[in-house]
Parts: sequence; structure tokens; C-alpha cells
Amino acid sequence: MPPPRAIVQEARRTLALAVPVTAGQLGQMLLGFSDSLMVGQLGVVPLAAGAFAIGVFNVLYVTGIGLVVGVSVLAAQAHGGNRPREAGETLRHGLAISLAASAVMIGLLTLGFPLLNRVGEPPEVLRAARPFLYIIGWSMVPALAWQCLKQYCEALSRPLLPMLAMLGAVVLNIFGSWVLIYGHLGAPAMGLVGAGWATLGSRLLVLAATLAAVLRSPHFRPALPVRWLARLSWTRLWNQGCIGVPVALQLLLEVGTFTIAAIMMGWFGAASLAAHQVAVSYAALTFMFPLGIATAVGVRVGQAVGAQDWRGVRLIGLGGIGMAIGLMSLFAVSFLLGGGRLAGLFIHDAPTVALAAKLLLVAGVFQVFDGTQVVSLSALRGLPDMRVPTLLAFVSYWLVALPAAYFLGIVGHYGPLGIWWGLAAGLAFAATTLLARFLARTHPGAPSAAVVEGAARREPILSRDR
Repeated sequence: MPPPRAIVQEARRTLALAVPVTAGQLGQMLLGFSDSLMVGQLGVVPLAAGAFAIGVFNVLYVTGIGLVVGVSVLAAQAHGGNRPREAGETLRHGLAISLAASAVMIGLLTLGFPLLNRVGEPPEVLRAARPFLYIIGWSMVPALAWQCLKQYCEALSRPLLPMLAMLGAVVLNIFGSWVLIYGHLGAPAMGLVGAGWATLGSRLLVLAATLAAVLRSPHFRPALPVRWLARLSWTRLWNQGCIGVPVALQLLLEVGTFTIAAIMMGWFGAASLAAHQVAVSYAALTFMFPLGIATAVGVRVGQAVGAQDWRGVRLIGLGGIGMAIGLMSLFAVSFLLGGGRLAGLFIHDAPTVALAAKLLLVAGVFQVFDGTQVVSLSALRGLPDMRVPTLLAFVSYWLVALPAAYFLGIVGHYGPLGIWWGLAAGLAFAATTLLARFLARTHPGAPSAAVVEGAARREPILSRDR
């Protein structure tokens, strides 16, 4: 085990990067959180419809984020190895992947909505969700392109730029939603649809602002592509895909689990689905903090790999995991003690508030597991180690969480609480196995360089164009 002082020192360096990254993640989360808060004032059905539509959208959106995550890993390795032009080519190819993925996902959302009529949701919820989902579906293009720019900036140790752009987008989104949802300043009251238009507009603006700042910054100039419209390299696309596809599968497994859980919640009625949305909104908001730490850990592990600092890989990972556990323990206490008051901020329907407060108690239990699994997973990506973590994600969410949620909530008649306890079981399994995987891959008893070089030999992601 590394000395505690060394772990603390690396944790401080990770924290310096994680703070602006977390602020940017919170800003992105607040886009949906603020919409849910304002839509909740319209009643149970609009809130449930928004929850359903956002859940469907997020399945594809999070999968898209996984597909472009190679930008973060490979740009960080290029930066750590002092290869700035390679970082620029990684960004250019990542943007191409994001545009292709966006086109496919918009098509799936547009053509696949009729299939959602068969999932057993209340008809009034589906009617309200359909136009909102179509509008936010088009925001997939700027959202994924911005993710590429964000990961590029963070990989080059400049997370402040995307953070400021995203926080500005939050302000614009809140203002736009206030105008369009309720019909202020002479605008028509569009309800849930107004929230969709505000989200689309804010994502377009944040992309434009971030791209303009990157192009004008002298820090990024040496690491920008020489020719933006040059022919794409199939080798680079393959390398980034070898990272992105397993990560996309990991994220799809996780977000798909919570989406199916939301569908099961809908079987108990609109009030249960609305309560689920309230609890998920708070759990997702607190999750942004360990996710910011995880992003910083992944970037720093990637930079350590590029610099061939094998000892630093383990220190960075352990420091980040320790920070996540401590932080999520504090959030767990807040959910356990103040769940009822937090739920009451969203909606005034008494039965919905009571159920949401109970779900937040369960969320308080799995906070620590959630933080541990996301940082461990990000550290493994930075090595990079993709295949086994993807398998562990499949087991955790689809062989543990979903079966447990179904049998506890539906078969065992524990209802919505049973569904959430099943999710908690899956997160606990994921945290335990992914942490064990990271400790095994970075064990000091093994030859240090082989920890990373072995992963590179098994997964051809570090080759360069000739």
C-alpha cells in the first residue's frame, strides 16, 4: 500500500483539476434539474412526462458520450507525452464521431417513439412526452460536439473554459425555461415543450461559445488540427472506437438500468414515476461531484501513462477514490436526515412527496457505492482497461440490479422501494468489483510498466498514423 502522505498529495493535485470539472458537470446537470424543478410546478403528469422523455433521451445521449470518450483518454496521453498535434487530431476525429453518432440517435428517437407505446406507461404521460422528446432529440448534435471539446480541454489541463461556458448556458436555460414554460415577457405559455426549446437553444450557444474560445486561445493553438477538413484516418477512428465502444456499452448498461427502473415505476402510476424523477434528480445532482473527481482521475491517469509514471497511476486512483467516498458519505447523511424537505421543493402533491422522501433514504444508502464505482471505472479507463470493466458493468446492472429490482418491486410486492433497493444492490456489486479490479491492475508487486503496457497490447488503441 502506498504511504498515506503520497496518496494525499496526489489527491490534492486531482482536486485542483476536479473542482472546475465538477462545476462544469454540475452546470450540465442543472440544465435538466432546473427544468424538472419548473415543470414540477405544472403538476404530476408534466413532471412524469418530462422524466420519461429525459430518461429515453439519456439512454442515447450517455451512449454517445461513451463513444467520444476516446478524446479524453488519447488527448491526455498525447499531452502527457508532449505530442500536441496528436491531441489535435484526436479532437478532430472525435468531432467526426460525434456528428455520425448524433445523426443515428436522432433517427432512432424519431422513428422509435411508436415502440414506446408498448412499455406500459400511462397514455397521458406518453402524449405529453412525445413533442418534448422530439425537440430535445435535436439537441444531441450540439451536446455531443460540446462533449468532445470539453474532454479535449480537460485533457490539456484547461477545464475552466468549458466550465464557464456551461455555467453561462445554465443561466440562459433557466431564463429561457422561465419565459417559455410559463409564458412570461409576452411569450406563449408552452409548458413542457417550452423547456425543450430552452434546452436546445442553450446547448447550441454553449457549443458556439466553447469552440470560439478554443480557437482563439494561444494555449490550444499548438494542439489544434493543422487541417480541419483533411481526410479522416481510419487508424485513428479505430483507435478511438476501441476505447469509445466499450465505454459506451458500460454507460448504456448503467443508464439503461435506470431507464428500465423508471418504466417499472410507471407501472405503479404517474405519481410513482414523478416521485422517482424527484429522487433521481437529487441522486444525479450529487453524483456530479464524484463524476468530476472521476473525470480528473481519468485525465491524470492518462497523463501519467503518457509520461510513463507507473507509480503515479495507483496513487492518483487511490486518492480520487478516497475523496469520492468521503464526499458521498456527507451527501448520504443529508438524504437520510432531510429527504422530506428536499422532495417538497419539487412538487406539492403530498403522496408524491412522501414516496420521494422514502426513495431518497435508499439513495442515501447507495451514495458511497455510486461514488466508488464511478472513480474506479474512470481510473481503469485511463490505463486503459476496457473489456473486463464492461463485463463487470453488465453483471452489476443487468444480472444483479434489474433482476433484484423486478423481484423486490414487482414480484415481491415491495413496490417502488423494492425497485430502488434492487438498484442499490447493483451499485454495491459494481463498486466492490471495479475497486478490486483497479487494485489488482496496479498492484505494486507486479512490474509497474506491465500494468499499462499489458493493456495496450491487448487493446490496439495507442498506435499512431504513419
